[in-house]
Amino acid sequence: MVPMSSLRIALASDHAGYALKQHVINYLQQAGVGKLHDFGCHSAESCDYPDFAHPLADAVEAGQYDFGITICGSGNGISMTVNKHQGIRAALCWLPELGRLARQHNNANILSLPARFITPDTATDIVRDFLQADFEGGRHQRRIDKIAR
Repeated sequence: MVPMSSLRIALASDHAGYALKQHVINYLQQAGVGKLHDFGCHSAESCDYPDFAHPLADAVEAGQYDFGITICGSGNGISMTVNKHQGIRAALCWLPELGRLARQHNNANILSLPARFITPDTATDIVRDFLQADFEGGRHQRRIDKIAR
């Protein structure tokens, strides 16, 4: 596990995920994450998630950030958007175990959260488990290698 203080994390949301994103940012700051960048949105005013998701995915793909966290109402739209990028493996997670397995088995580099379906405390637990888990490699790497087309 990489120390929290050395992690570089990018975040993005739409209006439905804005409040939960603020909660997650607060948690990450308290946890001592080294570098945070909020790609937007910056209010609860209606907006389009791709406007924030694509720049986040570009930055994670380029290695500027270790991980991304994306949040929208269902988590689906923003996850679909970032997964259009070849170097991204985003996982939609609504339970802490899913966040942990996304890292251990899928080497996910973006965590997507469904703001309308989880509590802030559950989001904190998911983020914590996602960031603390290590990729197991082995048979899982073989499967990941078969994802790209």
